[in-house]
Amino acid sequence: MTDKVIENTKKTKKTTPIETSNQAKVYLKSIRVSPIKLNLVVSPIRGLEVEKAINYLSFSNKRIAIQIKKALQSAIANAENNHQLDVDKLFVSEASVGKGMVMKRFRARARGRGSKILKPFSNLTIKLKEKEIENKSSDNNAKKQSKPSKNKLNDNNTKEKEQGVKHGTKS
Repeated sequence: MTDKVIENTKKTKKTTPIETSNQAKVYLKSIRVSPIKLNLVVSPIRGLEVEKAINYLSFSNKRIAIQIKKALQSAIANAENNHQLDVDKLFVSEASVGKGMVMKRFRARARGRGSKILKPFSNLTIKLKEKEIENKSSDNNAKKQSKPSKNKLNDNNTKEKEQGVKHGTKS
């Protein structure tokens, strides 16, 4: 009588694939630097080719640039080995910085008081994509043929001049 199968009623989370076929990703957690300072080093490499980004990080004077460079090299290795992407065509498509945990410490101050010391951590995500090189000559020809006029006002003025309409007079 109780031979009925009870279905699992738990809700399942839908997972979307984070890494696509032409994308490699690396995620660093709990980097001991504030997100603001990390973003100062990460923001110039967004959108750069991988080789230029590594050069920038190699010659940066910031302490955290070494860890970011290691993460970028790890993402390049992931792209090459796991996704079979061409290293010469890779660029940094996304580099995002997030807040992590904050360690809280106290320091003894005068008259029996204490002051807070905050030691923030941050998270870093770097995504690399492969540039798609298209045939530029065919694209330029297509754009020239179907290129609409940018200034509609000038088009209207030229049409009116051709028709002999004078502006500024009531007739």
